[in-house]
Amino acid sequence: MLASVVHILPITRIRRERILPVSGKVLVRRGQKVGANDVIAEAKVNPEHLLLNIARGLGLSEDESDKYLQCKAGMQVAQGDVLAGPVGFTKRVVRTPKNGRVIVAGGGQVLLEMDTAPLEVKAGLPGIVSSLIEEHGAVIEAAGALIQGVWGNGAIDSGMMNNLLQSAEDELTTDHLDVSQRGSIILGGYCGNADVLKTAASLPLRGLILSSMHPSLTPLADRMRLPVIVIEGFGRRAMNSVAYQLLTTNDRRDVAINAQRWDRGEGTRPVIVISLPVTVEPDLPPDTDTFHAGQQVRAVNSPHPGKLAKIITVLPGSTTLPSGVNAPAAEVQFENGEKSTLPLANLEVLE
Repeated sequence: MLASVVHILPITRIRRERILPVSGKVLVRRGQKVGANDVIAEAKVNPEHLLLNIARGLGLSEDESDKYLQCKAGMQVAQGDVLAGPVGFTKRVVRTPKNGRVIVAGGGQVLLEMDTAPLEVKAGLPGIVSSLIEEHGAVIEAAGALIQGVWGNGAIDSGMMNNLLQSAEDELTTDHLDVSQRGSIILGGYCGNADVLKTAASLPLRGLILSSMHPSLTPLADRMRLPVIVIEGFGRRAMNSVAYQLLTTNDRRDVAINAQRWDRGEGTRPVIVISLPVTVEPDLPPDTDTFHAGQQVRAVNSPHPGKLAKIITVLPGSTTLPSGVNAPAAEVQFENGEKSTLPLANLEVLE
């Protein structure tokens, strides 16, 4: 049975394709050094069109309103520019709500093509552009520590990591956050209160690394501009010992967070990259493996959610579990010495 591999590595070589979903323009060159927030490619998206009723806005007929037009087709306009008017004692005017271009003006109406922000792809990690993907993006290479999470809100940023953890079971509260942390990335524990996320945004921080989070906070975290990455999952879960050791020993280092969505089909996970001054590093292991004795694994769900263990043996065939389910399973030993038989579907490999 194939096993999902979670990478928590103290040193590795990372290669990431960063590409646009549509054709666009690549903004970097091969060999260029980039930061996590650098835009490497962009594409124009379908523009937004807005039809304004000038006659209604001026309180005139269509024919009369055309006499007061101050724009014509092809004209570039900025937000607040007068499109028509002034009319009457109150000097009534119609202004453009956004920057854009006039497509049609007349018949009591103005059709605007609004300026829209281009679709951008950021590097996602600090590194070197090793190759270009024509009209779509580039391959970024970097070396350092890598920690994969299970959930991210889609944002990207980088900064100095500030460790607030005293133990892997800690909870992050608003009392831990203050203005001195502005612009840093906070390494916290379990987050169970919306006020923590709101405080983090108001400071503002550059990112939040959480061991776990209450599921009710997902919609709020999803809307935040700063990246939020969850290492273990939802509900109160302590950070696994491998990630805890690696992150806490790199306190005050520069880190990059790419809180991209976990997509099993594309093989993407939210990641934390800690840049380290090294010249030789192993390649990143594959994202899948087969279960075998000696592997370090993490239990995904109950009754041991988030706990690390080592596979003693993969049991042949299928095993009838205490729940009554018959499934492929392995005998594992947890860090405290306790042994248990768990279905392979409840395990993921840590490498």
